Amino acid sequence: MNVRNFLIAIISITGSFASFAQSNLLNAKTPDQIGLKTAAQLDSDNDKPLAYGYVHDRDVLMGKTTWEIIDLSEKINFALYFPIDTANIGSGRRSLYDVLTKAMKNGEITEVYTDSYFNTKKSLQDIQGSLTRIDTTDAGREQINAGNQISDEYILRQDLSAQDVSQYKIKGYWYFDKRQSELKYRLLGICPVTPDVYSMNSDEKDYIELFWIFFPAAREVLHDAKAFNDKNSAMPVSFDQILNSRRFNSVIYKEENVYGDRNIDEYMKDNAQNQLLESERVKDKIRNFESDMWNY
Repeated sequence: MNVRNFLIAIISITGSFASFAQSNLLNAKTPDQIGLKTAAQLDSDNDKPLAYGYVHDRDVLMGKTTWEIIDLSEKINFALYFPIDTANIGSGRRSLYDVLTKAMKNGEITEVYTDSYFNTKKSLQDIQGSLTRIDTTDAGREQINAGNQISDEYILRQDLSAQDVSQYKIKGYWYFDKRQSELKYRLLGICPVTPDVYSMNSDEKDYIELFWIFFPAAREVLHDAKAFNDKNSAMPVSFDQILNSRRFNSVIYKEENVYGDRNIDEYMKDNAQNQLLESERVKDKIRNFESDMWNY
């Protein structure tokens, strides 16, 4: 290996070590100074998420609630999925699932519900029950049948992790603000979708909605948590910015309607192509409303 290739290898290793904690990278004299922020940087970081403006009901000329699915297997949505292994991330960067679950356990997010209509709250105990599977081995069952107390070594605990999250469901509201003459979107709720913890080891998994979080109540937590910025790693983007600016790809699977908000797959059965076309039709119907406002 010549000197040039050796230097390239060293730079690559250093870059991967500090791929996220870029603060003070160019000014550091020793590796332990990487990530240290100046007082001015700390002051600028002490900000809040951009506040939503007040919208009066009379200013909404058109409004439509939609439900969408964000598929985490698509590359554009990777910022919401990775990293799935936070133990080896020295910068403290976490996936969206880890950010949400950690904030719920710490009491920072309390507006957690069973469904997207936000009628019934879900307790932390209920959430933890759906995240952990507790089972016993055959030896443990023999102890129970013999009337003995089961040993801890025969108790199996299996937890859902960020790796198991395959999708996110979101609920939002499209509306045309007649004061500003603009079509806008307001995100209302977000829900991680994972396999049922009791079907994780089976060939055919049952996917369930873990919990619905009322998004406006979680904005401060999501603003403080940063995701990887593929364009410039020195300027990470917050999850609040990604979701509010719709920097993801999604498919509409339901809109509010007279039929009790039925899903698209309920009236477009056994035909995935027609379901996608119907999803695009709903999307075009919303976007065309703004376009039609400027046609005479």
